[in-house]
Amino acid sequence: MEGPVNSGDYIVIKAKENGVHVIGLTRGHDTRFHHTEKLDKGEVLIAQFTDHTSAIKIRGKAEVMTKHGNIESDQ
Repeated sequence: MEGPVNSGDYIVIKAKENGVHVIGLTRGHDTRFHHTEKLDKGEVLIAQFTDHTSAIKIRGKAEVMTKHGNIESDQ
């Protein structure tokens, strides 16, 4: 079911170092952390934006691949 929010887009996160944190943030009146993952160097996580996930925060060095292009975090 597709609502007014464009959900369903995927991103791929590849850790460039040990201890990269990927944090999912909720959608709605109050933005909150709802899920965290810790990746080690070389690990890959495929994440999806949903009706509950409006943003994804990444701490650490990682490559992020989206349909809009690729970006590397500098942290």
